[in-house]
Amino acid sequence: MIKPKYKRNIMRILPFGIIWLIFSLIYTILERGLLGNLNFYPSSGNEYIFGRNIIVIPLLSVIFGILIGILEILYFNKRFLNICFSKKILYKSSVYLLIILFLLIVIFLTTVNEMPAAISSKEFWLVMWAFFNDYSFLGILTYISCIILITQFYTEVSESMGTGLLSNFFLGKYYKPVEEERIFMFLDMKSSTQIAEKLGHVVYFQMLQEYFSDLSDPVIEYSGEIYQYAGDEMIISWRLEKGLKNNTCIRCFFAMKESLLRKSAGYKEKYGVAPQFKAGLHCGKVTTGEIGVLKKEIIFTGDVLNATARIEGLCNQYHVDILLSSLLVEKLDMNAHYKVESVGKNTLRGKDEQFELFTLN
Repeated sequence: MIKPKYKRNIMRILPFGIIWLIFSLIYTILERGLLGNLNFYPSSGNEYIFGRNIIVIPLLSVIFGILIGILEILYFNKRFLNICFSKKILYKSSVYLLIILFLLIVIFLTTVNEMPAAISSKEFWLVMWAFFNDYSFLGILTYISCIILITQFYTEVSESMGTGLLSNFFLGKYYKPVEEERIFMFLDMKSSTQIAEKLGHVVYFQMLQEYFSDLSDPVIEYSGEIYQYAGDEMIISWRLEKGLKNNTCIRCFFAMKESLLRKSAGYKEKYGVAPQFKAGLHCGKVTTGEIGVLKKEIIFTGDVLNATARIEGLCNQYHVDILLSSLLVEKLDMNAHYKVESVGKNTLRGKDEQFELFTLN
């Protein structure tokens, strides 16, 4: 079974190949229409075969698109994390320009008859030089540059919104509200006000960026969905069956704790403090759907969100790092790895019924 992290990367890279495939097919069909009945390229004199191009060009474009996706997701995304969008465009376009030139040369070579013998002749290089100085080449270069800009905008939008959220918008999954059962984890940094006063708001914000980044890997590893950031609070969600399977939501909490613990020395050296957090978990039905006119979002509404926030708020009262509702504990398959301990019943603010709450070790 593919790990969630690798599966997520594959799902993030795949759209790049699809984008390039679509635009390469558009280009190949436009090329056929513009050349009409010609069986050669006017700029180079090389033979034109539509049946070959409709296979070769999309195939090479998919490979190139996936290559860009790999660079974007696995390299550039981390390399240029704190660089503004315009500079990202400039740096990445320079790299892609070199790759484009290589790809165009490969495509050009595929249109040459008796290629091995042709490469050794002077006429071949004169034809190639003429091709790269012709308007046809500039047209191809402009077309590909537009695709690169589209893919880079796609990268920024998908990173800002989240890949899952963007795909849900495209597929119209929540165009009409739907009811579903979910697990929510409300996670809040301990003593955040005192830390902010000590560091100053700018340095505190830098630490907050690093803090959320370090917590994100465990969320990915345990198939969580980051619903919202609210100040120093992070809201994570799972579909009920996914969060319950192998106690995924609980394992995510402890993996996040471990992630911060491993990096605590670095935080203390850089900021003089190592951030910690507390969390509340609860499950229940929510209504999920698109909302907004000037700015669209996919949101959850339901009593479970308010209840989870209040459960998390009680962590300080009980001096624990994690609290779970009895409803969630009943659904989880606790084993010898966890010691479940009741902290008693509590009437949550705005609620008539009492909730029994549990903590874990």
